[in-house]
Amino acid sequence: MTYPIRPIDAAEWPAYSDVLNEAFGWTPHPTQNERFKAGTEFDRTLAAFDGDTIAGVTGICTFTMAVPGGTLPVAGVTAVSVLPSHRRRGILSSLMKRQLNDIHERGESVAALYASESGIYGRFGYGMAAGELRIRIEKPGGGFNRDTPQDPALRIRVVKPAGVRAELERFHASIVDRRPGRYARNAAFWDGVLADEEPDQQGSGSLRCILAEDANGVRGYALFRIKSRWGDDGIPDGTLNLNELEAGDPAAYAALWRDVLDRDLVRRTETSRPVDDPLLGLLLDPRQLRASWSDELWVRLVDVRSALSSRSYATAVDVVLEVEDELCPWNARRWRLTADASGAECKPTEEQPDATIPVATLASAYMGDTTMLAARADAGMIAEHRPGALRELVTAMAWTPKPWAGHVF
Repeated sequence: MTYPIRPIDAAEWPAYSDVLNEAFGWTPHPTQNERFKAGTEFDRTLAAFDGDTIAGVTGICTFTMAVPGGTLPVAGVTAVSVLPSHRRRGILSSLMKRQLNDIHERGESVAALYASESGIYGRFGYGMAAGELRIRIEKPGGGFNRDTPQDPALRIRVVKPAGVRAELERFHASIVDRRPGRYARNAAFWDGVLADEEPDQQGSGSLRCILAEDANGVRGYALFRIKSRWGDDGIPDGTLNLNELEAGDPAAYAALWRDVLDRDLVRRTETSRPVDDPLLGLLLDPRQLRASWSDELWVRLVDVRSALSSRSYATAVDVVLEVEDELCPWNARRWRLTADASGAECKPTEEQPDATIPVATLASAYMGDTTMLAARADAGMIAEHRPGALRELVTAMAWTPKPWAGHVF
């Protein structure tokens, strides 16, 4: 059975939204649903139809995203859902294949997504490209090293988030390209970040903001909520949920963290951060930080040639890769990747390959975290035809800082 696929229009939004709500098992508040609708690019949605019924959906957020050494237009895949009644009929596969073709025709060489279930997207050529740490710090463990950077010109100012939106937007735009995976936010995304109605609070209190600034302006900010609680013994047991902490320099970064960790009546701070977050270097006793690792951003190379030519590399490299790609046949061939300090080039070749690599594995290293690429190479899961070629590739594609998108889209 075939299911016709096409973009939806605004009048079909309720049915599109119903598929999302059913597949994800959530019931958004009407204000949240309207906010999501306002941020939807209807020309980049796709819906699979069973007669008049929308059986599966997906969409794209158009981004400019940081990659090692620069920025690229990236297709941010979102809202991937199939009705439970229509699972295992090939609808998801049809949607993902059509979407990849649409992205390729648009000229975007990279797609990215957050995976609701990490076992789904490898078969569509996506590789796990970034991880994150979900951390908890109890207040007694929040002491800093004596040599933590300080700047007497800095001050912390408590503000209402909505009142400083313009300053937050400008500052975020000024630092967003420093870490691979970060992406520029449009107005609709900022509406979501700063949303503070009752359904957004979820029992954790109003959204709060502090600015780190000097006479020249903002040097960083933090957005958080505080869930107030008192124990049966009368001892305060509040939890600070840190949504964002962004800083332009080490002193501002340390000052913001110091304020967050020193809040009265708060027993612990919880947040998600990059795997190489500088907080690990600030803490006097890092053992007090409790962390669990999770995958974060997943990446797909839609056009291998353009994608590999459009980033920088940590060291010079010259390798011939035979890329395996079932869904994007224009990628499935041999490519010679050469790169040095002057730039990078990826071009078709008929030379003998140094390695044969699945596109998802190559994509996992694209943003600069080569953990998965190295692990699969060491596990013998990639065919290496020239000894040492994979180690050269791992070294060249590695990047500092590690990738992290920082906000689900």
